Amino acid sequence: VQLQASGGGLVQAGGSLRLSCTASGRTFGGYAMGWFRQAPGKEREFVASIPRSGSTYYADSVKGRFAISRDNAKNTVYLQMNSLKPEDTAVYYCAARRDLGSWSPYSLHEYAYWGQGTQVTVSS
Repeated sequence: VQLQASGGGLVQAGGSLRLSCTASGRTFGGYAMGWFRQAPGKEREFVASIPRSGSTYYADSVKGRFAISRDNAKNTVYLQMNSLKPEDTAVYYCAARRDLGSWSPYSLHEYAYWGQGTQVTVSS
């Protein structure tokens, strides 16, 4: 699976952005998708995840502001980011794994495939 993320950019605090991640292959519906982010000098952290069931999981820091969704017909997962804050500034990565068995959507180690990242910068 190859992942291509896009949609990052520079936005003022309080603004919105929508990230997209398109996957190659014809079995997208069988994959769980996630978004992670990494700020300078910090470890990569979980943002949101959407398994094939359509359930959603969020980090507490983005709950109520971000929304993850997927369009299996387009092999694409989205991250709608509203009410952005300067602390949301980071490189955002999409990730994927085969949605089989028991696993934690919050752990980056669970995801086998990663996109190249897209920069999100929120100015104050």
